[in-house]
Amino acid sequence: MPLITVTYATSRQTPSLKSDIAAAVSELTATILHKDPKVTAIIVKSADAAGWFAGGKSLSEQHLASYWLDIHVSEGTNTKDEKAAYLAALFQRMGELLGPLHEETYAHVDEVKGDAYGFGGLTQERRYIAGKLEVSPRKQAA
Repeated sequence: MPLITVTYATSRQTPSLKSDIAAAVSELTATILHKDPKVTAIIVKSADAAGWFAGGKSLSEQHLASYWLDIHVSEGTNTKDEKAAYLAALFQRMGELLGPLHEETYAHVDEVKGDAYGFGGLTQERRYIAGKLEVSPRKQAA
């Protein structure tokens, strides 16, 4: 159930770029971080490469692309190795989609406490406990 925001800047423009980014991020999130694509939300936003600066110059001046990816997951649901593999795979795949990437390209795996994060009006902690007790999380929330 992660919420993922991807902001990118590139000179490459294709009609399907945003959906290609969303599909790639969803696939990597499912295969590496083991997150269910059915409850993964992804927001993809473009930024002007002329207005994105890294190393004191715009990306357009440097003929490079970049992205900032922020993913929120429940705390403790992924290992350090999974997060490292995810960041490396993202960099590789986004480079294929956006073109050569500036080294100052970032991704952030934000681990949120289960009692402070959820979807559908229920926290992840409530869903976890309900699952262990084999009861409906909504019934317990009432």
